[in-house]
Amino acid sequence: MKSITIICCFLIVASCSKSVDYSPEYIKQTSGRYLYSPDEVFEIYYENKKLFLNWRGVKKIKPVIIDQHTFFVADMYKKLRFVQRPNTKEQYVSIVNPDNEDLITYDYLKLADSFDIPSSHLKNENFDKALAGYLEIKKQDSTSILIDEGEFNRLGYTYLREKKYSNAISVFRINEALFPESSNVYDSLADAYLRQGDSLQAFNNYKIALRLDSNNKRAKHFVDAYGKKVN
Repeated sequence: MKSITIICCFLIVASCSKSVDYSPEYIKQTSGRYLYSPDEVFEIYYENKKLFLNWRGVKKIKPVIIDQHTFFVADMYKKLRFVQRPNTKEQYVSIVNPDNEDLITYDYLKLADSFDIPSSHLKNENFDKALAGYLEIKKQDSTSILIDEGEFNRLGYTYLREKKYSNAISVFRINEALFPESSNVYDSLADAYLRQGDSLQAFNNYKIALRLDSNNKRAKHFVDAYGKKVN
């Protein structure tokens, strides 16, 4: 029933879509990437003076144009408005409050071209910048779903399968910094060092993994074997 209501509302709004002649200056001012969440963006751009969005892998989303500054995005089910913060002149997209359309909020900041979110840094193998970004997210919200130990671990092992050992170690070290009390992150880091040929670092990390989880059989086996070897 809810989905039917949403579709009906969209059709009503869509029928009211207007044609707006955006000026080149306005297009330049409002085009770009906007920060949807600490690790997610959406992009606004124009083709033949028509406004489009890219969001969550969906390309060329066509919003319903209400006026020059306001539009409705069915994929988000949000009515949005371009606004500018008076004191900083920063460009934002604001969520229009259905109960008070005159209320101005600054929800989604337009990003500088040089700014990247943590996941983009991670994808581009800028691991130090990725870590800095994820640490900031954790500082703001220690339970954020944007920080997933398992996802980092899977990425690290993808690099290991590709024999990109340095990349794998960098990703596992991000996990170590974000989840310092997890035995598994040290176990994975030790595995990466071992495959790279650094048995000492493997030993050091397996020791930590074993301290955090005394039932870690792989860590115990390696620590015992390495201890006998050096002694």
